[in-house]
Amino acid sequence: MDDGFQSPAIVKDASLIVIDSERGVGNGQVFPAGPLRAPLRPQLARTDALIIVGDGSAAAPVAAEIAAQGKPVLSAHLKPDEAAVRQLRGQRVLAFAGIGDPTRFFNTLRAGGIDVVMQRAFADHHPYSQSEIEGLITEARRDGLTLVTTEKDLARLRDRQHIVPFAVTLEFDDPARLRKFVADRLFKARERKES
Repeated sequence: MDDGFQSPAIVKDASLIVIDSERGVGNGQVFPAGPLRAPLRPQLARTDALIIVGDGSAAAPVAAEIAAQGKPVLSAHLKPDEAAVRQLRGQRVLAFAGIGDPTRFFNTLRAGGIDVVMQRAFADHHPYSQSEIEGLITEARRDGLTLVTTEKDLARLRDRQHIVPFAVTLEFDDPARLRKFVADRLFKARERKES
């Protein structure tokens, strides 16, 4: 469950944190001064496993601390959906996103061989107005571009007919290790409920 990590009112059987390998924890400050939703130290104490997304090294200090506690550090990568890549290859696109890291989305498109001619970044969870969407559609049509966004952004839009979603999946480098972690946690949770 996204955004529930900090809530003490929610009973959790497993608490995972996800860190982008390129950005790490940013400046380490709590919002609005930085990207964290709560101070890092208490969050790490409540973490059962860490997931690092990508090949960068910015998450290394947190990974070392989690590993020193004997907790799993899992690596994963975003993999673009092949059908989405095929659909957009050879087209010039106007990409827009209102997610935590729009630049990652734009770079993922480019890494898939998609010609991102224009890009528009919005704040995470941006509540798109009808006029913003109409403006993006008009701009794309004017310049002969295909309008593309994330599946997360598309789900928040009413007018979807002129926008192509770009799907990605999170692939774990060691899926068996992830399955074992989840199975162990489920088993422990069942034992607690039965006792």
